[in-house]
Amino acid sequence: MTAPKPDDRLRSWSGYRAWLFAIILIGGLVGAILHFGDLQTFAVLIARARPQWLILAIALQLSTYVSVAQGWAFVLDKAKTPLPRARLIRVAITKLFADQALPSAGMGGNVLLVDQLHQRGAERSGAGAALLISMIGFYAAYAVFAIVTLLLLWFHDKATPLMAGLVTLFLLVALAIPSLALWLRHRGDKPLWAPIERIGPVRALLETVAQAPSHLLSDRRLLLQVAGCNALVFLADAGSLFACLHALGVEVRLGTALIAFIMASIVVTLGPLPLGLGSFEATSTATLHLLGVPVEAAFAGTMLLRLLTLWLPLLPGMVLMRGALMRSPRRKSRP
Repeated sequence: MTAPKPDDRLRSWSGYRAWLFAIILIGGLVGAILHFGDLQTFAVLIARARPQWLILAIALQLSTYVSVAQGWAFVLDKAKTPLPRARLIRVAITKLFADQALPSAGMGGNVLLVDQLHQRGAERSGAGAALLISMIGFYAAYAVFAIVTLLLLWFHDKATPLMAGLVTLFLLVALAIPSLALWLRHRGDKPLWAPIERIGPVRALLETVAQAPSHLLSDRRLLLQVAGCNALVFLADAGSLFACLHALGVEVRLGTALIAFIMASIVVTLGPLPLGLGSFEATSTATLHLLGVPVEAAFAGTMLLRLLTLWLPLLPGMVLMRGALMRSPRRKSRP
C-alpha cells in the first residue's frame, strides 16, 4: 500500500480538524445549556459578594492563563522558536476551554494546542516539545498537590477510604499519561496499529511528538520551570476558591480551600463529563463541609468559583475557538 502523500495528509488533517473543533464547540454549548439554570444563582452571589475579595479571585484567575502561557514560552524559547506571550495567552484560553468542553484526563486540548502553536508560527518540533514538557509539568505538579492534599486530610483525621482511593487512582493516571506520551515519542516514526494510523488527528499529533528534540526532554531546569508554572496555576485556583468563600463572608484557611479544590479537580479529571457537569460542585461542597464549612456556604462559594472558572472564560473561549476554526489549515514551512 502506498504511503499517503504530504498534500493528502494535509487535506485529511484539515477535514478532521474541522470536525474536532466542531465537536469541542458542541461540547461547550451542551455544557453551557445544562448549566444555564445556575445563572440566577450566580447573579445573587455576585450581588452579595464583597468586592475586594471578588477582585482578588478574578485577578488570580487571570494569572492562570499567564502561567500556562509562560510554561509554553519557556519551552519554545529553548527550542529557538519563540512566540509572543500575548499569542500564547490566547492559545491558553482556547485550550483550557477545549479541556473543559471535552475532558479526558486533561488531554482534550492537546491536539488543539499543537495545531494552534504551529499556526501561530512555532516549528513542529517546538510545538511537540511544548506539548510533552507541559504535560509532564502539569501532571508532576498535579501529583504533588494530590499527595499534599491526602497528607493534609490525614493530618486533620478526615481522610476517608474513598478519598484515598481516588487520589491513588489519579496518581496512576498522572504517571501513565506522561509515560505513554514519552513512549510514543521514543517510537519515532514506527507505525502503530493500523486503525489508529488512519485517524488523521492522532497520526498528525504522533508525527509532531516524534519531532520533539530529545535534549529539551532531558533538561531538568526546563522541566522544573514548567512544573513551577503549573504549580502556580493550582495555587491560583485554590486561592480563587479561598477568595470566593471570603467574598461571601465565610472564614476558611487556604489549606481547606486547597484540599477541596484538588479533590474536586481529581473527580473531574477522572470523569468524562463536559464542563464537570455537577461533579466539581458536589465534590467541592462535600469536602468543604467535611472540613467544617456549613454546607450552604460551601455550595455558594463553590458556585461563585465556577462562575469565574467556567462562565467568564466560556464566551472568549468559544470566540477564539471559532477563530481557530476559520483560519487556514496549516501555515507554510519556513525555508
